[in-house]
Amino acid sequence: MDTDKPGAMRRSAPSGAAKVATGDMPAAPPMRDPKAKHPRPPFKAQSQPWPGLAGKMDPKPDHGETSYKGSGRLLGRRALITGGDSGMGRAAAIAFGREGADVAINYLPDEEPDAQEVAEWIRAAGRKCATIPGDLRDEAFCRRLVDQAARELGGLDIVVNNAARQQTHASILDISTEQFDWTMKTNIYAPFWIIKAALPHLEPGAVIIGTTSEQAYDPSPDLYDYAQTKAATMNYIKSLAKQLGPKGIRVNGVAPGPIWTPLQVSGGATMEKLQEFGGHTPLGRPGQPAELAAIYVQLAAEDASYANGQIYGASGGSGQP
Repeated sequence: MDTDKPGAMRRSAPSGAAKVATGDMPAAPPMRDPKAKHPRPPFKAQSQPWPGLAGKMDPKPDHGETSYKGSGRLLGRRALITGGDSGMGRAAAIAFGREGADVAINYLPDEEPDAQEVAEWIRAAGRKCATIPGDLRDEAFCRRLVDQAARELGGLDIVVNNAARQQTHASILDISTEQFDWTMKTNIYAPFWIIKAALPHLEPGAVIIGTTSEQAYDPSPDLYDYAQTKAATMNYIKSLAKQLGPKGIRVNGVAPGPIWTPLQVSGGATMEKLQEFGGHTPLGRPGQPAELAAIYVQLAAEDASYANGQIYGASGGSGQP
């Protein structure tokens, strides 16, 4: 309707509606070509003993340490993140802290240097960070982890099951029962134990997030055991979303493609694959953990309240979902 014509109806803003002047808003970051935003292959040949440290990688991964800007979306929330020392767990932990959440991170004792860096970033944002090292293959430790996180943070609202073991093997014949068990215990058993322990602490509005992978949908031949666990993760997310939705608890997942993390340099990829890592994607490079941080925040935030049983992908244009 042309409101400039005589007698035309004019629509007014709803009573009490907030007026926001766009001139008062901070400027959006400048647009950048995503292909050139982060390092591209070829990468330097490098290896570390499992589980590897982000601080020793070349180039070092970007977890959003200097780039992620919070806006209070998780103010007052209390989050437990496994594998919070590096990779997507570290990116999520830093982002959660800057969004106003208190955070407990779990990691292996060998990853202490990386974990302390994460704690410093979260505390610098004015939030509490509990550092809880330990091996998730131990059921009793998983229960203690949840109890300690809830005690130190004063409760739990968000649980992120992110920690995982990934080792490349050219053939199933190269995987010992011990190695297979290690992967299964870390990637499948641990989330089962942690979620069971966490549920009594979670109230309606709480969120569980699992880190799955494009490997759940398009498995590589050299990641036979790891890929299975990521398919299982995708499945438990969808199953639990149906089970816990009626209780007001949402369950969602993030499915990364090739992301530059210590998993790759500590046995998770062949040297040949490592040096060309991410080069096969339409963007021609691997993703950085920082590029997934906002996805974890979105899934944890109250304004995503109808997202339940969803898998959010980030794979540079290749893979699924």
